[in-house]
Amino acid sequence: MSESPPTTPVCYRHPGRETYIRCTRCDRPICPECMREASVGHQCPECVNEGRRSVRPARTAFGGGAAGRHGYVTKGLITLNVLLFLLSIASARSGTALMGGSGLGGLLGDGTPLTAWGSVYGLTPPGYLPDGIADGDYYRLFTAMFLHYGVIHLLLNMWALWILGRGLEANLGPLRFGALYLIGGLGGNVAAYLFSRPDQATAGASTAIFGLFAALIIIHRRLGRDISQVIPILVINLVFTLTVPGISIPGHLGGLVAGGAMAAVLAYAPRERRTPVQVAGGAIILLILLALVVFRTAQLLN
Repeated sequence: MSESPPTTPVCYRHPGRETYIRCTRCDRPICPECMREASVGHQCPECVNEGRRSVRPARTAFGGGAAGRHGYVTKGLITLNVLLFLLSIASARSGTALMGGSGLGGLLGDGTPLTAWGSVYGLTPPGYLPDGIADGDYYRLFTAMFLHYGVIHLLLNMWALWILGRGLEANLGPLRFGALYLIGGLGGNVAAYLFSRPDQATAGASTAIFGLFAALIIIHRRLGRDISQVIPILVINLVFTLTVPGISIPGHLGGLVAGGAMAAVLAYAPRERRTPVQVAGGAIILLILLALVVFRTAQLLN
C-alpha cells in the first residue's frame, strides 16, 4: 500500500492558510497574522492573553500601580491649573489679573470673578461682602486649590508641583498620589476656613504643595533615602509663609499637616492589609476634616 502524502499544516484560526510556524506555548500552527512576538519565538493570541491574566501587574513599594512613573496625574493637575487660570483671566478682562495687584508688593494679580466664585471665602459685590462655605458653597473647599492670583502665583506653584509630584507619583502610584494631593489641598483649605478672617479670600495650589513637601520627607524616610536636601527647602518655604504678608498661613500649615498625615498612612500601612488600611486611614482623615468644617460653619452662623 502506498502512503498518503503528508498534509501541510494550516493555521488553527484561519484554516485556509498554510503555515509551518507553531506557537511556542501550545504548539498550534499559526499564520503571520496570528503571530504575537514573545521572549522566545512567537505565540498565538489565546496564549498571549492567558499569560497576561496570570502575570501580576507591577506594584510600587506602597501598593500603587507602576504607571505612576509616567507622571500622568502630575501632568493632568498642572494642565487643569493652567486651564482654570486662563479661564480666570478671561473672566476678569483686566491686565492686573495677571500681575500688578496688591499682593506681594504688586507681584501677584488681582482677584477675578472666577476666584471670587471658587476661593475659600468669596468676596462678591456689592460692597465685596464675604460669602461662601457657610452659605452652602462646599465646593469651594476643592476649587480653591486650583485657582491662582496672577501668573507669578501660578508659576511658583506649578514649578513646585512638577518637581515634587513626579517623584511622589512614581513611588505611590497614580491613585494614591492623587488622593494625597487632594487631601493635602483639602486640609489646607479647611484650615483656612477655620482660622482666616471671613473677609480674606484664599486660593491657590500651595495648600496641596505643602502637603507634598511633608509627604516627600515621610516617603523618603520610609524608603531609607537621604532627606537632608529637602528639609532646608521646606524651612525656607515655612519662613516665607510666616514672614511675607498676604500668604495664607493656616492654608499652608493645614496642607502640611493633612498631607503629612495621609503620607504616613500610605507609607506605614502593614503590607498584609495595605490597601484596606490605606483606604480606612484616608477616610478617617476626611471625616476629621468634615467635622472641622461643620464646627466652623456652626460658629459662623451663630
